[in-house]
Amino acid sequence: MEQYCILGRIGEGAHGIVFKAKHVETGEIVALKKVALRRLEDGIPNQALREIKALQEIEDSQYVVQLKAVFPHGAGFVLAFEYMLSDLAEVLRHAQRPLAQAQVKSYLQMLLKGVAFCHGNNIVHRDLKPANLLISASGQLKIADFGLARVFSPDGSRLYTHQVATRAVGCILGELLNGSPLFPGENDIEQLCCVLRILGTPSPQVWPEITELPDYNKISFKEQAPVPLEEVLPDASPQALDLLGRFLRYPPLQRIAASQALLHQYFFTAPLPAHPSELPIPQRPGGPTPKAHPGPPHVHDFHVDRPLEESLLNPELIRPFILDG
Repeated sequence: MEQYCILGRIGEGAHGIVFKAKHVETGEIVALKKVALRRLEDGIPNQALREIKALQEIEDSQYVVQLKAVFPHGAGFVLAFEYMLSDLAEVLRHAQRPLAQAQVKSYLQMLLKGVAFCHGNNIVHRDLKPANLLISASGQLKIADFGLARVFSPDGSRLYTHQVATRAVGCILGELLNGSPLFPGENDIEQLCCVLRILGTPSPQVWPEITELPDYNKISFKEQAPVPLEEVLPDASPQALDLLGRFLRYPPLQRIAASQALLHQYFFTAPLPAHPSELPIPQRPGGPTPKAHPGPPHVHDFHVDRPLEESLLNPELIRPFILDG
């Protein structure tokens, strides 16, 4: 820990406090997550070991936050991550109006690439939410906080598989489209009520596996018909609503996988996903004022919607700068 200088507190993850720090020798800015052990004699718990192992296995993805080092500290240990400027929750919190369609597509596309990479390595995150989707200074979205991550069964033999994570992606897409959560419950029961109010009350006819859930007979809800998603999100495109519906289906095995979702027509219809440099990048609370985005493209910049001849550079503009041979 002596090799780092603490610069401030960032927040708190699933299993530890996160600090902004600078490496004393290299000057590199990192995020340090301190994890305390409840009983020192028990050693590092299996859950923490699984988190570290999961991050080490998927460290090659540009859509997953990089774990740089792990070292003991006091009655616990510290995980050093690459430092990220903000998170998607801050983006939504500071948005003056709903995000543009191209921005929503870009965030969702990066999220799905990260989720698909995790699932390709048999890792399920289990805590996907805007606050755990970090944003870099260049606008890149990366999945973070794997404190609840687990290895899942690729053959679908276990009830808990990757389809649970893709439902969480659907909730995030709904929030991006709506500007606020679709299911804003403050506790488990209220959350269920919000879900049933929009998606309707599930039944064994619609979801045969529902009877296998451990708490199926412990609580009952009144019958409600689903509300068409176009009424819930009237400004969303038909393609966005179709993809959202595929994420939110009750039967897990009927939900679209992250890798399949990346091929959905939603991403190939205008407007196309924005480049990360075109996305808003708010600072964390207490940080410096965000830099303004650059203005409109230069008149000679290439654009796919303009005729090619209008995007070509006039040779006379650069002739004075060419040295004679």
